[in-house]
Amino acid sequence: MAFKLGGRSGPLMDKGQIKGSMAFNKEDASVPGTPVLRKDLEKGVLGEANNDGSIFLHKDIVPGSEQERQVVMHEMIHMTDMKTGKLGYTDEAVTYMGETFPRHKGHILYNNQWIPEGSKDFPWERMPWE
Repeated sequence: MAFKLGGRSGPLMDKGQIKGSMAFNKEDASVPGTPVLRKDLEKGVLGEANNDGSIFLHKDIVPGSEQERQVVMHEMIHMTDMKTGKLGYTDEAVTYMGETFPRHKGHILYNNQWIPEGSKDFPWERMPWE
């Protein structure tokens, strides 16, 4: 018996934006295979990628907003890097590209300086579009 794909031609994605008839709830930031949960995060923290495969979004981010889209995209880059082994973390350290950086009380030791977590000084925090 033959298997036939649908007759639609053309991309379902364009520049990171979903096109076409894929149905996602606009009020829900969920990503297929990655639960996105709203939570009261620390001051200044908008999102977190977790080792369990989930993403936390700050509860005050407006559903469907551009800010929500940017934060989810940012955290999905971290999630992808963790799944491919490029990035990993524990409560004690962050490992990036095989190098381990100690962390303590919201700071990471990088280039002999204790820098606050989430800083753009870290190569793993720089996003391709920034």
